[in-house]
Amino acid sequence: MMTDPIADMLTRIRNALMARHKTVEMPSSREKEGIADVLKTEGYIEEFRVAAQGPHRLLKLYLKYGPLGEEVIRRIERVSSPGRRIYRSVQDIPRVQNGLGIAVVSTSRGILSDRECRKLNVGGEVLCTVL
Repeated sequence: MMTDPIADMLTRIRNALMARHKTVEMPSSREKEGIADVLKTEGYIEEFRVAAQGPHRLLKLYLKYGPLGEEVIRRIERVSSPGRRIYRSVQDIPRVQNGLGIAVVSTSRGILSDRECRKLNVGGEVLCTVL
């Protein structure tokens, strides 16, 4: 059993980017799908798909690269962890590189980017930051 599936997801993304893979697969969950949806909405990945493989579901992310082959995701880091949850009110949600990056936040309205949290005036658990 895995203790931190979100950290595993972020590590798989980092490893795939370093190896210049076009796609990366991982076990799926609603939380991971929410994070993938935020990454797609904010333009950090091309697409994501959920496929059923027997009794389990797989999440497949299509990674995005720039015109010269540079990674669009330069840094992706876990903020909150199972042993240390980080909750922030809407006023305290971090600005990543003064707005160049995003913070992914789990709220009562679903998983949102920091910009959407400010627009909807909701806080929550800061899952990760992306730059």
